[in-house]
Amino acid sequence: MIIEKNKVVSVSYHLTTKEEDGKETLVEKTEDAKPFVFLYGSGGLLEEFEKNLNGKKTGDTFDFFIDAKNAYGERDTSHIVSIPSDSFKDDAGKFDSENVKVGSVLPMVDNHGNKLQGLVTEITADNVKMDFNHPLAGQELHFKGNVLEIRQATDEELSHGHVHGPGGHHH
Repeated sequence: MIIEKNKVVSVSYHLTTKEEDGKETLVEKTEDAKPFVFLYGSGGLLEEFEKNLNGKKTGDTFDFFIDAKNAYGERDTSHIVSIPSDSFKDDAGKFDSENVKVGSVLPMVDNHGNKLQGLVTEITADNVKMDFNHPLAGQELHFKGNVLEIRQATDEELSHGHVHGPGGHHH
């Protein structure tokens, strides 16, 4: 069986990014015992990730790069915003210094109700600067791993658009 649309795929891999000095930094690692399991072609993954796995079979290895443009995009300075510090104060006017710290990632909601994750990069008396770029924006991704298993998706998995059972979603 080969990897193609509507197949449930299990892979183990190492994801690294390249730093300015040329060294690779580990971002994520899955193991054979706890693989990444997904429904191929359901639209939930990076398009280039799926393209690089298309046609592979159980036991195949893979080693590919995805440039920033085709991964999470280039860093966009318009996604770095200053939010008034008052937005992080409670009803008594006390700033939430326990949660709002440089390096913290905070769940936020924009004017349209979209949920976002923002990295706090700077705090001043008047503003909190937050970066809403994806953490991997501007980075080339390097995936190296193995195809562990491929099976036909069930009708229920196809109608729900995700994998059920081990490694997948549980209802």
